[in-house]
Amino acid sequence: MTQPRSPRPLHRDTLAVRAALERSQYGENSEALYLTSGYVQPSAATAAARFAGDEDGFTYGRYGNPTVASLEARLAAMEGTEACMSTASGMSAILMMCMGLLKAGDHVVCSQSMFGSTIKLIGSDLAKFGVESSFVSQTDATAWAAAVRPTTRLLFCETPTNPLTEVCDIQALADIAHGAGALLAVDNCFATPALQRPASLGADIIMHSGTKYLDGQGRVMAGALCASQVLVTEKFLPVLKSAGMTLAPFNAWVVLKGLETLDIRMRAQSANALALGQWLEQCSAVQRVYYPGLPSHPQHALAMRQQSGCGGAVLSFEVRADAPKQARARAFHVLDSLQVLSLCTNLGDTKTLAAHPASTSHGRLTEAQRQVAGVTQGMVRVAVGLEHIDDIIADLAGGLDTL
Repeated sequence: MTQPRSPRPLHRDTLAVRAALERSQYGENSEALYLTSGYVQPSAATAAARFAGDEDGFTYGRYGNPTVASLEARLAAMEGTEACMSTASGMSAILMMCMGLLKAGDHVVCSQSMFGSTIKLIGSDLAKFGVESSFVSQTDATAWAAAVRPTTRLLFCETPTNPLTEVCDIQALADIAHGAGALLAVDNCFATPALQRPASLGADIIMHSGTKYLDGQGRVMAGALCASQVLVTEKFLPVLKSAGMTLAPFNAWVVLKGLETLDIRMRAQSANALALGQWLEQCSAVQRVYYPGLPSHPQHALAMRQQSGCGGAVLSFEVRADAPKQARARAFHVLDSLQVLSLCTNLGDTKTLAAHPASTSHGRLTEAQRQVAGVTQGMVRVAVGLEHIDDIIADLAGGLDTL
């Protein structure tokens, strides 16, 4: 008799295509899309048990959906965590995390180089409810350790950061957090599990804006928190049920299909980004290029170890200028000269997108906050897509060569 083979661990590429592939009685090959707001229960007793959490089963669209559950299981498998909770957007995932973990009097330590909306949410909005925060240098582990207080409950980093692509040492921050009895959360939006798995380096929570590379084609909004089963079930799920940050089933289905090509997209777009960064470093109109894949990047060696030897698909550069006002005008000139690339503040698309962070993604910050974060008026961020690299370079050269 032939003995059944024991299952072996699958590669991330395979998990992105095969994990949580649930089929209905019809045997569909592609994941099914379940569009329903409610679920018929077999009996009153079963309904009571499911609503009480004593029995598995779907009860209401705000609490869960089979398509959404498939996305959560697949993303957790790719990140190497026990569970995942999806949300309507990346920012709603951060809000869910904070609402689930923090209360008045608690303290959070964050990178000062994080996404502008994240800085505002944690530094300003949560402060109204008594949550205290400290913002420190992204790359200085001693600054993170010095900022920790007895009331610190969470350390939150984004690596690489938006838009300077600063890279922090995840393992070092995990050790600091755990030594203080706190949790480490990592925004893995730029790298994705195709390039970086923070859980393997000690992170407790991995946050995603699925709007970006997980979808990959700029179609829908989505967010997620990957973590332990305890955190997802006991901390995040109650917030979801009460606050309704629910991911729509259609959006979940779109992101599920996006995950199938995540690895190949990230590799190809990263290769384009590296080639563009190398060209920009030779351009006389460019003062500085920020890209982890370049040896000139301050955390290049760390990024190559931590991000599977790949720099990612986002870079930023500063135009040469004598004053901030001139720098802003020159950055605008480069963007307004584009004929192929898109002037768009999103990222993670197969199309190359360019933006001016100081007036868009970080526009709600004060000038002082932008200076601390290193976001200058002459900075242009480019989320590199899948166009031919010669066309990407030529389009940017049209503006840079006429400065």
